[in-house]
Amino acid sequence: MSRKSFVLDTNILLHDPDAITKFHDNDVVIPMMVLEELDTMKRQSDELGKNARSVLRFIDALKNTKKGDLHNGVPIEKNINVKVLLEYRNSDKKSFPLSIDRNSSRMLYNAFQLKDEEQKVVLVSKDFVTRVKAEALGIETQDYENLKTKFDHLYKGYSKIEVTKQDIDQFYKDGFYKIEGKEFYPNEYCLLQAQDHSQAVAKYNKAQNRFEPLLKVPKDIWGIQPLNFEQKCALDLLLRDDIKLVSLLGQAGTGKTLLALAVALSKVFDEGSYSKILVSRPIIPLGKDIGFLPGTKDEKLFHWMQPIFDNLEFLCQSSSGINSGAETQKWIMESKKIEMEAVTYIRGRTLPKMFIIVDEAQNLTPHEVKTIISRAGKGTKVVLTGDPTQIDNPYLDKDSNALTYTVSRFKNYPLYGHMTLDRTERSELAALAAEIL
Repeated sequence: MSRKSFVLDTNILLHDPDAITKFHDNDVVIPMMVLEELDTMKRQSDELGKNARSVLRFIDALKNTKKGDLHNGVPIEKNINVKVLLEYRNSDKKSFPLSIDRNSSRMLYNAFQLKDEEQKVVLVSKDFVTRVKAEALGIETQDYENLKTKFDHLYKGYSKIEVTKQDIDQFYKDGFYKIEGKEFYPNEYCLLQAQDHSQAVAKYNKAQNRFEPLLKVPKDIWGIQPLNFEQKCALDLLLRDDIKLVSLLGQAGTGKTLLALAVALSKVFDEGSYSKILVSRPIIPLGKDIGFLPGTKDEKLFHWMQPIFDNLEFLCQSSSGINSGAETQKWIMESKKIEMEAVTYIRGRTLPKMFIIVDEAQNLTPHEVKTIISRAGKGTKVVLTGDPTQIDNPYLDKDSNALTYTVSRFKNYPLYGHMTLDRTERSELAALAAEIL
């Protein structure tokens, strides 16, 4: 197979700083304007700045090797040749139909020139408009597929199996049920159903190769109780301390964040299993941003964390009554056992014996969620919640976000559990809106 020249857009390297090493047996071309944009972003203190610095350090290391030069290409492992178009080539632009007054046009012009040199060129970009322009110029394009997984075929966390009434009776009697000839993921849940409408909910134990009953739980946890099969399974995952990573996926109103916060309060304030609750959300606005907010970091975060405070207020009222709910919430906040933090400030920390909730995780990149999960210290549990169909990050979609990626990568490991919640329980209006709008 002949080699191709893959021209990488800036957004690819910011999405995955290791992208250069993923195009085996081909040439990787980085236009000068990409380096300029990375250089501009390297001063940022967030994940994008970190990724920009990582790419620039990698290219600088290539510059100092004796295997070649960046203009003609430097070979690296996996038979990849890395080239940087260091100089803007002022050749004839009459055949190029776009005005070269923007960085994206400059990049397209570089790819156009490589194509004119009869190279097999592929432009890789996460920007749809850039790809459309390139295709209009006759340049082959691709989205970046390395950190993507198909959302439509994503593991749901549960299955439903038809059994006999005798099987269900035997399950309740023996405390386990085996299904031969079928593979299940660790901590996968199953709804055993019989024709007489009797049923049982069970969790798969990979070590014992059998389904077992769920944990026995109190009548309610901080005033709430599961309202459907998926919520019952999600609650079981959250209550198990041996399952260190949990992802809850579902549309608005399915109870993802509420369940996670309720169990966190129970584990920290009632059982003392964890020392603190840490709640984090990516700082990405829905709709038009209102600009910079005044005040301290905590005052700025208050507005971003308002959905968390709303859930906390509801739980305090549910467990203590409306009249005492405000006092309970005040006591919780004054205890210093619950902390709100932006995702940006988690990097670099070590977080032992904490119950960590990352809300709206679908707005994170795979590298960002890796940064968060790798902060977990001994005795820490991490819960990711979100809806991959509701993404505000312009360079992510339902197939490439952190939540979808985490489910696909962790589903085979016993310390992980996942549940997809399909039914909206917030209100009849919310359920209808989620279905028809």
